[in-house]
Amino acid sequence: MRIIHAIDEIRSAVAAWRREGKRVGFVPTLGGLHEGHGSLIDHSTQACDVTVVSIFLNALQFGANEDLKKYPRELDVDAAFCEERGVDVVFAPSHTEMYPREQRTFVEVEELTDGLCGAFRQGHFRGVTTVVTKLLLIVLPDVAFFGEKDGQQLAVVRRMVDDLNIPVRIAAVPTVREADGLAMSTRNRYLQPEERKDAAAVYQGLHAALEQLERGVQDPDVIKQAVRSVFAAHPRLREQYVEVVDAETLQPVTWIGGRVMVAVAVHLGATRLIDNIVFPHSQ
Repeated sequence: MRIIHAIDEIRSAVAAWRREGKRVGFVPTLGGLHEGHGSLIDHSTQACDVTVVSIFLNALQFGANEDLKKYPRELDVDAAFCEERGVDVVFAPSHTEMYPREQRTFVEVEELTDGLCGAFRQGHFRGVTTVVTKLLLIVLPDVAFFGEKDGQQLAVVRRMVDDLNIPVRIAAVPTVREADGLAMSTRNRYLQPEERKDAAAVYQGLHAALEQLERGVQDPDVIKQAVRSVFAAHPRLREQYVEVVDAETLQPVTWIGGRVMVAVAVHLGATRLIDNIVFPHSQ
């Protein structure tokens, strides 16, 4: 496995693979890799001839009071993880490689970024869509793999790629969960032991919502109350939002007649967790 830091070098490597007729898979990450990332990598190595994983902690998507400073920076550990999973190249550019001067050009997706996390993390999705666009144009993969856990991000990236005619297929990979249902996340490592016990309630609340949906409940307020009833038994868990939205447009629904996403964000101590379910799941 190679570790590449320069944009020109990764472009040359991908160009060589393309001349050989190879299918290129791409997994963009911030680092701090775990089994959720491992599943993305596995999907790529199974579907593609070669796999590139980017490890780039993109400051552009972090707000002033967010956790950029404590986010893990362990390139050696992450690279070893990638090598064990059969990755061909880790692309690990520096901040100055990606942003050699002050960024004046940004990519924004309107409406889909207004609600859910976008309502609480001003500028976050502009940072995400800008860096993802840059990475896709640098690597030029055939397929890029994104996790369903970040449901809003997945929908936003899909719309961006479609609107801008970027010739990359966006493949969704199911959320990987701990034994108690907690969605795997780099931020889980921030949880204190008692907080970690309460964190299981995030998925328990979503599962309660799923049970209501499977029974045919169409009132989103009933669905949201099912989630909140579970959360209420865990006082350490502080709700930021519980929403039922259209799975494609991400707009709140007043009646459930199509495919919807039940999305939640909570705080446990200093840690923010997000999760979602989509019903029905078929895409």
